[in-house]
Amino acid sequence: MQSITILDGGMGRELERRGAPFKQPEWSALAMMEAPDTVKEVHKAFIAAGSRVITTNSYALVPFHIGEEVFQQRVTELVIESARVAREAAEEANEDVKVAGSLAPLFGSYRADLYEADRAEQIARPIIEALAPRVDLWLNETQSLLAETLQIKALVDEIDGQDKPYWVSFTLEDAEVTDQPRLRSGETVKEAVTAMAKAGVNGILFNCCQPEIIADAIQISKDVLSKINDQIQLGAYANAFPPQPKNATANDGLDELRKDLSPDSYLVWAQRWKEQGATLIGGCCGIGPEHIKALSEHL
Repeated sequence: MQSITILDGGMGRELERRGAPFKQPEWSALAMMEAPDTVKEVHKAFIAAGSRVITTNSYALVPFHIGEEVFQQRVTELVIESARVAREAAEEANEDVKVAGSLAPLFGSYRADLYEADRAEQIARPIIEALAPRVDLWLNETQSLLAETLQIKALVDEIDGQDKPYWVSFTLEDAEVTDQPRLRSGETVKEAVTAMAKAGVNGILFNCCQPEIIADAIQISKDVLSKINDQIQLGAYANAFPPQPKNATANDGLDELRKDLSPDSYLVWAQRWKEQGATLIGGCCGIGPEHIKALSEHL
């Protein structure tokens, strides 16, 4: 039987639900600035629900969310704080809990068109340097564009010489009918998986998109990896948003959450991912501790 690692769920909406400071454009970064103890509470809630990998709340600590001035002045301090509260939550648990360092899209979620290759290192380097000595593994998440993903991976390889597990998670176009699953850049899942295998990642996941489209992506990934590297783990952590258009942005307002993704209905999708070979399973935006508890109890 496959060994399933249960990840955590969405930090931002759980912070909002608990009354932490939460608004756009800062998103989950605002609680990192003003209520780090609540961030720790959320980590502990996911651990209590069954998460054995929790992710640092460093996702929104980029200029796209906190602005250029705050980024220049406080990025290192805030990233270190995100790692501190995650580590404390993990160490206070009576379980073996790993801390994943979140490396987010540098220019905004879903927007491959905003990528600037010449600015990427300037943003990513201080985040990676602050996380490197403080995390157990890397999670480069919600990636829309292979060029950015490969640039971030190369920087981690340069900065962190400890050979930690490296997971990459892609967000997919939310399309009900398509010839095949694609990244939001238009690149195919097959192209992405092939490139990541060559880059030496340890895990390939799909997140922050509809659960309905992830199953096909996992199947394609499994087929590709069976020919080139079947040691790479597969995983998924979907969101509870309605389908996001191509011109979506991550800080124009708060999206409504779907009403149909109860813990039980989300579990149905997770069980399908497991059957297809996924071993890393959690949740993204709008997926809370109650969903993670269902995953932990049944997977």
